[in-house]
Amino acid sequence: MGNEHPSLQQLGWKPYFQQQLDLTELETQSIGRVIEQHRSQVIVMTDSGRVTLTLTPKSDRVCVGDWVTFDDQHRLSRVLERRSLFQRKAAGSKLDTQLIAANIDSVFIVCSLNDDFNLNRIERYLALAKEAEVEPIVVLTKADQCEEVSEKQSQVQKLDPLLLVHAINALAPEHLNELSGYCATGKTIALLGSSGVGKSTLVNGLMGKETMATGAIREDDSKGRHTTTYRSLQWLPHGGLLMDTPGMRELQLSACEQGISEAFSEITELAEQCKFSDCSHTSEPGCAILRALEEGKLEQRRLDSYLKLMREQAFNSATLAEKRAKDKAFGKMVNTVQQQSRSFKQGR
Repeated sequence: MGNEHPSLQQLGWKPYFQQQLDLTELETQSIGRVIEQHRSQVIVMTDSGRVTLTLTPKSDRVCVGDWVTFDDQHRLSRVLERRSLFQRKAAGSKLDTQLIAANIDSVFIVCSLNDDFNLNRIERYLALAKEAEVEPIVVLTKADQCEEVSEKQSQVQKLDPLLLVHAINALAPEHLNELSGYCATGKTIALLGSSGVGKSTLVNGLMGKETMATGAIREDDSKGRHTTTYRSLQWLPHGGLLMDTPGMRELQLSACEQGISEAFSEITELAEQCKFSDCSHTSEPGCAILRALEEGKLEQRRLDSYLKLMREQAFNSATLAEKRAKDKAFGKMVNTVQQQSRSFKQGR
């Protein structure tokens, strides 16, 4: 980050966080915001400069964007309650959640206008943003490589008439100016998008200098090579903070039903008009959604995407709940064994 001695307000400090601290903490603890996350440590920015905190197995789970308190030995004390949190089911078959970014004001959902353009993927990110109660802004990149910019931008806009959508060439300063209003002092912007959509190029453009390595596009499938390897916050010339995240090809939703419902609000409203409250929207009589399909008021692709995401989040949420239940049961068993062991030793 370019500003080595920012104020807490420049880092995004708000009354919401101030209210969580008592007088003792203010007198004995230091406050900082996580700007880089690595395997066993995090880099925290304070109003006095950068500090490295080493994480232990007992440390609170932390991610970039978190506000934390720590002592004079640079030991993490606690993570303050978050205003927003992006998380996902961990990649692969692992039954756990992965924290992505915390305390974000707006998120740039980045999608390229080349052969990698995908409405379903945009809908996934919109559901995540809605669930986290963060303002989504769709940024369609590589407009200079597309002959159907207006048509594709219109397709995205149809997902939500109020959605903010920008089609840009990240190498053109006049296009980047469209995004500067979201990057004011104290505001934090996150970038979400799969590998190769131009996130690193966009970061470099907003930063006004080369801060992220960029990869070439593979000609066979228009996909880029992944270039970002860790999450970090970047200080923007406009005063805001910008986070880039590694590409997320395995993005899976969990506990995101509200976000999906809001991202597909027209389907949610139709579902309330169905004859049966437990309608699956596949073959039941009196289904308002099927009627909308027949009348051409709803696209089949849109419904298929909605149903797929709802099934996915329901499955992932169920498996996570099962894991937590097993962990809780195991913990109780360990406590029981330890109590019995102590009782036995005392009785000898």
